[in-house]
Amino acid sequence: MSRPHAILPPPAARVAAALATLAALLAAGTANAQTTYRWVDPASGRTVFSDQPPPAGARQVSRQAGVGPADDAAPQSYATRQAAEKFPVTLYTAADCVEPCKQARDLLNGRGVPFTEKLLQTNADIAELKQRLGEEAMAPTVAIGRQFNRGFEAGAWNNLLDLAGYPKNAPYGAKPSGVFSQ
Repeated sequence: MSRPHAILPPPAARVAAALATLAALLAAGTANAQTTYRWVDPASGRTVFSDQPPPAGARQVSRQAGVGPADDAAPQSYATRQAAEKFPVTLYTAADCVEPCKQARDLLNGRGVPFTEKLLQTNADIAELKQRLGEEAMAPTVAIGRQFNRGFEAGAWNNLLDLAGYPKNAPYGAKPSGVFSQ
C-alpha cells in the first residue's frame, strides 16, 4: 500500500507565490495606518468598520483617510480616531495658568488624546469662550465635543473622555499631540 503524498506546485510556481506574498506584506507594511475601511460582511450581512482591509468577497467596500496628520506621528488606534472625529478636544489655557494647565496637558497626552490648545490672549478670546460656556471663562477649560468642563479636575475630565470613547492610556510610543491654534 502506498502512502499519500502532498502534491507540490512546480518550483517556479512556489517562488512566484512566495514573491507575491512578500510583495503583499511589504505593501501592507507601508499602508497608511490612518485609513479606515467600511464594508458589508458577506457571511453575516453586517456593516463592518475597521483599520484592516476587508476580506475577499466583501461587498460595498469604501476607504476613508482618518483624522490627524499621518506623517511622522505615531499611528492612532481606531478607537482614538473615531472618538476624535465625533468628539474633538480643545484645551483652553492662559499665559498665567501654569501648574493646572500643565496637569491638563499631561492628562490628555497620557491618554493619547489628540487635542488643539487655544491660548486665551485677548479680551475677545475670553468673551468668545464665555459665550460658549454660558458662564465666566477660566483656564484651563476643556471642550470635548459640545461638553465643557471649567478648571482642572482629573476625575471629571477622565469621565468626559471615557464617555466620548477615548482609550484610557496612550499607545506605546505616542507623542504629545497638543497643537496651538489662533
